[in-house]
Amino acid sequence: MSIVMRYFFRFLRLVLTPVILLMEKLTTPKALSRSAEDQAAVDSGCKDLALYQFQACPFCVKVRKEIARLGLNIELRDARNDKGHRAELENGGGRIKVPCLRVTHSDGKQEWLYESGEINQWLRERFDPSVEDATNA
Repeated sequence: MSIVMRYFFRFLRLVLTPVILLMEKLTTPKALSRSAEDQAAVDSGCKDLALYQFQACPFCVKVRKEIARLGLNIELRDARNDKGHRAELENGGGRIKVPCLRVTHSDGKQEWLYESGEINQWLRERFDPSVEDATNA
């Protein structure tokens, strides 16, 4: 890639990053209301989850907004600026692509989900009471 194109995209990222982050802040929904014991169960279910992400990635914003809506306490890992997290993502998941949700199962096996839509669907199926109610009806 030519140096001009590289600087063009750096400039574009520099300009768009604050806009993306401001829009996320303004449009993030309120968390679902749960009883204290239900929230404790949800928090327990989130302890083995980690989201590898870039701060200003629109697809990462989409997943973070769903996490906020569901009231989930999922560890966010910066794969752009933290070399350790970046290496974990590449070694465990096989590629550096975000967003990526790492799910550690009870047997220690890890599952890596890469697409924002797939991640959001997985989170809804496990933590959204309206989805649970619809499947039980």
